[in-house]
Amino acid sequence: MPYRAPVSEIRFVLDHVVGFDRVAATEAFAEATPETVEAILTEAGRMCEEVLAPINRAGDLHPAHLENGVVRTSPGYAEGFAAIAEGGWIGMSADPEHGGMGLPITLTMAVNEMIGSACLALQLNPLMTQGQIEALEAHASDEMKALYIPKLISGEWCGTMNLTEPQAGSDVGALRTKAEPKGDGTYAVTGQKIYISWGDNDFSENICHLVLARLPDAGPGTKGISLFMVPKRLPDAEGNAGVANSLKVVSLEHKLGLHGSPTAVMQYDGATGWLVGEPHRGMAAMFTMMNNARLGVGIQGLGVAEAAMQHAVGYALDRKQGKTPMGEGTILDHADVRRMVLSMKAETFAARAIAMDCAVSIDMAKATGDAGWTARGAFLTPIAKAYGTDIGIKVAGDGIQVHGGMGFVEETGAAQYLRDVRVTAIYEGTNGIQAMDLVGRKLMDGGAAAFALLDEVAALGDAELSAAAGDLRALTEWLLTQDMQDRFAGATSYLAAFARVLGTHAHLKGAAADPARAPLARFAKSQMLPEALAEMAKARAGAEGLYAVATEVIAA
Repeated sequence: MPYRAPVSEIRFVLDHVVGFDRVAATEAFAEATPETVEAILTEAGRMCEEVLAPINRAGDLHPAHLENGVVRTSPGYAEGFAAIAEGGWIGMSADPEHGGMGLPITLTMAVNEMIGSACLALQLNPLMTQGQIEALEAHASDEMKALYIPKLISGEWCGTMNLTEPQAGSDVGALRTKAEPKGDGTYAVTGQKIYISWGDNDFSENICHLVLARLPDAGPGTKGISLFMVPKRLPDAEGNAGVANSLKVVSLEHKLGLHGSPTAVMQYDGATGWLVGEPHRGMAAMFTMMNNARLGVGIQGLGVAEAAMQHAVGYALDRKQGKTPMGEGTILDHADVRRMVLSMKAETFAARAIAMDCAVSIDMAKATGDAGWTARGAFLTPIAKAYGTDIGIKVAGDGIQVHGGMGFVEETGAAQYLRDVRVTAIYEGTNGIQAMDLVGRKLMDGGAAAFALLDEVAALGDAELSAAAGDLRALTEWLLTQDMQDRFAGATSYLAAFARVLGTHAHLKGAAADPARAPLARFAKSQMLPEALAEMAKARAGAEGLYAVATEVIAA
């Protein structure tokens, strides 16, 4: 079944579930009219269906590879990237001063969902560039902005982020890459970085690496880290990509999935770099890139869920096997297959609603400067990332199950969705780290952001949902009285419970706007609320039980 861009479904969520009209009503985003939104989604959807979806399988079967020090990309990827760049989709939310459209991040995320559905391995490239543009807009000098951002927006140059080192994964503070002043305003950057998505390609004039490194006077931990722009080719006097810098791709990782996306080990040997932002403030600059990238990765999970669901439904509508309660129908008429497909559809809708709600909050914060919107977006970010990617994995797995034995056979393409999406729960901060962030930093306001969301849920007036929201409020209050280790022990369950309460809320709002959606909303409610209650019970268990089991027993 060919991929169909869910334009009408995205529009429904924007118009009737997350209140995108509030964004369009602001002065900052007044150009995001319903007509503009429809035109953007329709045109981007057409590109995804006609240009990107057809190359998705080629990327899986013909991975990016290293040839004489140059990364050779998968067949059709150069043309696919050109379509993305020429359509202006990279710089949708970038500042018009540098060639961007200045549109809401919500619309960028909606387009990114469709691109990720069509070809996730390629979509990772512009996602990295979009994050780099944000970081430069917020922290770079005017000269650096003027040089780099227009070329990143146009797609002439691509961006990456370089954090991880062999000994420094989630513990970024353990990194050893160093940057030494050269006396002319530049720095010599030396070190090795791993897991660099799209560390190189053969269709861009230049690759712009944002690299975390330590200055000679840096202190220990994350407070001693600075951020540097280290391009593959040094810009010449006219701002064009000039001579090669002292860096190289050492190797590409052989991965479970995302074969079309080259994941590089990067070596910097005194490479010339420029400081971005203030010395020793690199993590603050990088988090500008990472926070919205976390929402973007949640959108990636959502995109794969949509594609895997469509793939499975197409197969179920065609496959005939045995007698069903509805006669000689297809396997979609079997109760368990229908249960799986409805669950896939319900979870995908909920993940989309949560992600778009997060994006709307970010846009409203930017447009109004209101601290409440800022807190709301910040609280929803780890939920959108973890839930979106968890659901991407679950739906892709269920998609294989719907296919039966043919799902395990590569030629159907069902397995690729699961292999490709699996990493989304790991990169840009593992889902465990997202949950720890939710019960840690995101509750430092005494639960104010959480309680505000739960007030919205209760205001809908559904008795069972309101009761679940009340239980979640009580759990939040309890967590606030616990030490951090007990919070961390229940963090993943707390996040899962919050996602299911918010997902049920979204379904019921959708059903109120369109009664035809009521049966699916009732199904979603019957599945999500019991799961939320179970997750809340697990969240209260604390850390004692985890550490009561001796390491020797675990290792036995």
